[in-house]
Amino acid sequence: MESKQVKLNELAWEEVRAGVCRKVVHGEKGTVVLNKLDSGHEARPHQHPHEQIALILKGQAKFTVGDKVYNLDEGDVVVIPPNIIHFAEVTNGQECLNLDVFVPRREDYVNTTTGSADQ
Repeated sequence: MESKQVKLNELAWEEVRAGVCRKVVHGEKGTVVLNKLDSGHEARPHQHPHEQIALILKGQAKFTVGDKVYNLDEGDVVVIPPNIIHFAEVTNGQECLNLDVFVPRREDYVNTTTGSADQ
């Protein structure tokens, strides 16, 4: 795989569901996702075989990871092991932006409409 530049500001938001949008960029072995969570979005507990590292860029969120709860502010990071049920909720009534890094690469996100790096 060759190096490449992706301008996140130029990618369109993909609506995942009401109150949740994302922009996706893939590398050869990992995926980066910029998520926009609106206050009051429906939290959906889920799990996946990927390690996930979530960084809060704007706003505040409560991440429930298994039986632990993390209240995150801007600049905070939570590491979510593979196959653990988890979800996020916006806690300050304002939009939250978080950047997720997934390893291995999220093959289920490859065909998103946002214009990822390998499309």
